[in-house]
Amino acid sequence: MSEKVGFVGIGIMGRGMSANLLKAGFDVVVWNRTKSKTDALVEQGATVAESPSAVAAQCDMIIVCVSDTPDVEAVILGENGIIQGVKAGALVIDCSTISPHATREIADKLNAKGVKMLDAPISGGSEGAANGTLSIMVGGDAVQFERAQAIFAAMGKTITHVGGQGAGQTVKLVNQILVVGNMMATAEALLFAAAGGLDLQKTLDAVTGGAAGSWMLANRGSQCIVRDWRPGFTIDLQQKDLRLVLEAADQMGVPTMTTSLIFNMYRTLQQQGLGGDGNHALIKALEKMTNITVGEAH
Repeated sequence: MSEKVGFVGIGIMGRGMSANLLKAGFDVVVWNRTKSKTDALVEQGATVAESPSAVAAQCDMIIVCVSDTPDVEAVILGENGIIQGVKAGALVIDCSTISPHATREIADKLNAKGVKMLDAPISGGSEGAANGTLSIMVGGDAVQFERAQAIFAAMGKTITHVGGQGAGQTVKLVNQILVVGNMMATAEALLFAAAGGLDLQKTLDAVTGGAAGSWMLANRGSQCIVRDWRPGFTIDLQQKDLRLVLEAADQMGVPTMTTSLIFNMYRTLQQQGLGGDGNHALIKALEKMTNITVGEAH
């Protein structure tokens, strides 16, 4: 591999993504705010740098995967940020989900230093990150998209160049509207099935392969019926994304009634201290309203 790859942010998604880059034979330099989270990757062959700027100084391509817009701004533009150490001609690939507007502003600042940027948010949960089967929606220059193809191929399965700078983030917000809408439908359906005295596993088997099927139903419905709330994606992170959806929808004048309802239902769960549960725990909000419990813990 000719280009050394940096990875900033070894969280629930970054862990699997960076491990897959190592498996694909890339020379990977990592940084994480909590350094101990990089230990397993060092065992797999990664090198640890002391700061995002130190990562950038060593690498031609730098991937960022952190939680929110302020985190991306800090690791790219802040003190010891990527922009402080990056070389002209390098490519920054942001796989976080952040504001499309902020994405374009960050890209402008990098471009002024001769550095290219792709916004490349991801979908597929921690499973997709671990298995290298993520969906990656990429905004930015087509030439840079081609340049990053081998990196994307190591981390994901469905890789789509969706348009110019910021388009990747906007498509990710489309994705999140669909994710929570599908989860809401899954929760309502399972509550209905439980109230009707149905065998929940047989019900899932009957409907998952048909027109009602969805990724959320297949992967998260099955967790709901055994009351496994481990996160592929936490409620707190889902809320951050829905906040971005509602802000962008407000700017564009687009009605998002279902998404705002779900945002407020998740808020009730956050108030109960459940923000660390998986986003499928949306069903708990309906359970509280109805006093119906879905499934049994195993």
